[in-house]
Amino acid sequence: MELLRDADRPDSWMLLVDGIPQSHVDLADPTYLDFEYVRRLGHVVDLVAPERAPIDAYHLGAGALTLARYVAATRPRSRQRAVDIDPDLVALVRQQLPWDRRADLRVATGDARAWLAARRAASADLVICDVFVGARTPAHLTSVEFAAEAARVVRLSGMYAVNVSDGRGLRYTRSQVATVAQVFQHVALVAEPGVLRGRRFGNLVLVAGHEALPVDELARRAHRDPAMARVLAGDELRRWAAGAAVVHDAEAQDSPAPPESLF
Repeated sequence: MELLRDADRPDSWMLLVDGIPQSHVDLADPTYLDFEYVRRLGHVVDLVAPERAPIDAYHLGAGALTLARYVAATRPRSRQRAVDIDPDLVALVRQQLPWDRRADLRVATGDARAWLAARRAASADLVICDVFVGARTPAHLTSVEFAAEAARVVRLSGMYAVNVSDGRGLRYTRSQVATVAQVFQHVALVAEPGVLRGRRFGNLVLVAGHEALPVDELARRAHRDPAMARVLAGDELRRWAAGAAVVHDAEAQDSPAPPESLF
C-alpha cells in the first residue's frame, strides 16, 4: 500500500494497493474526480437529489473516500457512513489524507455485506458499492441476496450504484444487470463505448432505483465527459442483457481478473 503524489496537481494523491490504483484524491479540491468511472459515479451523486440538498449516503469500499469528500463538498450537511475491510488502509487515510472534520462522515472497518445488513431499512438516499480485493470484487457482493440488502436499505427515491469491472464479452456485467434487476425495478448501465462493446477491459457503472432513474440527464452528462460514455436503460438494456443468468450466493464468483498488462 502506498501513496503517490500527482505531479500535475500538487495537492493530489494516488492510493495504490498491491500496485493497483484504488483512489485518487485532491485535498485542495474534493470536487475534482480523476478516474473516469468515479466521474460517472459523481453524476449519480449529482442527480440523486436536488442540487446542494443533503443526503444520507453509504459507501461500501471506503478507499481514500474520494466520493465521500465529493458529497461533503457538493451537498453540505449530508450524513455519510463508509466501510472498508482493511484497517491499515483506513488508518493510512485518516493519517495521511485527512478529510474535512466538519463533514458528518464516519468510517468503519469490516465486511461490506455484513455492515450493510446491519443498516436500517430505507435509511439511505444513495448506496455506492466499489469493493475490490486486489482487482476483483468478492463473490459474496455479486449475488441477488446481496443486491436485495441494498434494495432494502435504499429509499424509494434513492439510488444504488456499483462499480463493475469486466472485459471481453461482458458476461459478468450482463449477469450483474440481470441480478440487480431482480430487486430494483429500474436499472441503467454507463460505460465508455469501447468497454461497452467488450473491446477492452474496463469499468462500467451500474445504477439502480425503485423509481424511474434520471436516464436522460445521466446520458447528457456521460456524453459531455472528457471520456465520453453511453447509457443503456429500459428496453435497450433488457435486450443487451437478455439470457444472462441471475447470480445467487451458491454459485457466485469473484469478478473477472483484469489482464496483467492493465496496470
